[in-house]
Amino acid sequence: MNGFIPGRAPRRARICGLAGRVRELYCADMGLAKLAEEFWNWRLATLPDTSDDLPRVRRPDGWLPDWSPQAIAARREALAEFGGRHRALDLSDEPVAVRVDGRLLGSALARVHWELELIRGWERDPGFYIQQSLGPIYVELLDSSPFDTARAARISALLRHVPLVLEQARANLAERAGASFTRSALRLLHEAEGSLESAMTALVAFLPDEYAAELPAATRVAAEAIAAYQDWLTEQLPSLGEADPVGPAALAYFLHRVALLPYPAKRLREMGIQEWHRAVALETQLRVRHRDAPEPQLPADVDEYVRRQAADERAVREFADGRGLLSQPDSLRHYRFAPLPPYLEPLTWLGVTDDLTGPDRKDQAATRYVSAPRPDLPYFDRAAAFDPRTAIVHEGVHAQQVAIGWHHDNPARRRFYDSTPNEGIAFGYEELMLHAGLFDDAPASAIFVANAMRLRALRVEVDIALALGELSIDEATDRLANAVPMDRDTAWEEAVFFAGNPGQALSYQIGKLQIQDLLSTAVRELGDQFELKEFHDRLWREGNVPLSLQRWELLGLRDHLDEADRLALGA
Repeated sequence: MNGFIPGRAPRRARICGLAGRVRELYCADMGLAKLAEEFWNWRLATLPDTSDDLPRVRRPDGWLPDWSPQAIAARREALAEFGGRHRALDLSDEPVAVRVDGRLLGSALARVHWELELIRGWERDPGFYIQQSLGPIYVELLDSSPFDTARAARISALLRHVPLVLEQARANLAERAGASFTRSALRLLHEAEGSLESAMTALVAFLPDEYAAELPAATRVAAEAIAAYQDWLTEQLPSLGEADPVGPAALAYFLHRVALLPYPAKRLREMGIQEWHRAVALETQLRVRHRDAPEPQLPADVDEYVRRQAADERAVREFADGRGLLSQPDSLRHYRFAPLPPYLEPLTWLGVTDDLTGPDRKDQAATRYVSAPRPDLPYFDRAAAFDPRTAIVHEGVHAQQVAIGWHHDNPARRRFYDSTPNEGIAFGYEELMLHAGLFDDAPASAIFVANAMRLRALRVEVDIALALGELSIDEATDRLANAVPMDRDTAWEEAVFFAGNPGQALSYQIGKLQIQDLLSTAVRELGDQFELKEFHDRLWREGNVPLSLQRWELLGLRDHLDEADRLALGA
């Protein structure tokens, strides 16, 4: 057996040079790869739906959401089994890259525990089930591909499945639903009343005849279930107490075991406050500098808006490449605006209108669906209507970074783990392009980028205060609306999302600060070998990897990871 002698430990150098079952049995990196593959196949079928664009995944054929007690018990059982196998792996003699992959899988497993046992949206938040029932339909509608028979069949099946998901919601929420979460869900359902019927009526014209004919019946099934769920929540609300905040111990678990951050919550707050002051100072300086600048003009209509964005996206790519900031190969897919289809327009309350595609469509252009430009659009949409580059340097960066990640030669690096590195990259790129001069010709856009810096800094405080129970959703809404300032609808949507997803809001600011730390440390450690474009190209490629792990792999420095581990033990 090529050097294997019974009764002796196999020689790793020989055995691990082989292929097949022998390698799998005796080499930890192969065991890790197999475990990661099995985990992600399971995760694609069990990941909760969200209004955010980054965590969206392509579900297995025939998939339907299941939050029954049996499904939750099965999730717990599977998580325990995956966790046991992960702990049994000995990667101590493996190269750093393999050990990083092992920590990546540990982060993914910790995230499942965080969702299932700590934030527990499935038994505390009625809005969770709005996403689990209608979110998968919304994701199907976001796909810019034609509506073929298979896709139409999935939409019909998901519509008819809505009553079962909302029946599971009643069972799971009966004892622990929080009053604030319930009020938020009811407000959302009230404002969106009739939107599903409007969307599906518009969709009929796009479907194959067979499914167009039966869509109204499937829609009625779903709409009646939503109305009944709304009535049930209204009945339950007077008897509900407030859901307990996740609290300091659970928040620390997320910070140090999921996101692998080397900073305690108190330090994160201090970092956010410091960045708030810096953002306010920068915005004030820009407003004084550009006080006599003329007001920007909106595009005449949505067609001009789409054309302007396509030209701007090409110009931004040329700018980044030409300034030595980031490579923009011709093979890299584009990020395009498109008019909001009539079947999507009534449902935009369900989430971000970006179709970032997926591993099976990684070379297809990503699409952002946009409304006709007008001055009363919400905060981010208004800025993009005046200058599409404000979206290109953030959401467009997500579109690039995830596509590069999906091409990674290591499958462990292709998946979303936590938003801190991803959002840190996009947020950091905004400021990078501001200082590089991209917005020198657009004073209002430069001021907006600085104002958005103020928002992202404020999110750190709001996120932590919501998680610790120091702010209610309404108080967080007031804080965001008054201190940014921003429109109240956007502020309320942000506060609700952050309350149900602790740790996400702080990811923008803290991820950017980690990247700046990594960059400055790389400059120090690499000296003349440091090259900015090469640094950013690697950062984009490894953009799903927590930055404490990137620091270890790139520079050989474990200090941030060791500090995260120390804080995790003390939590």
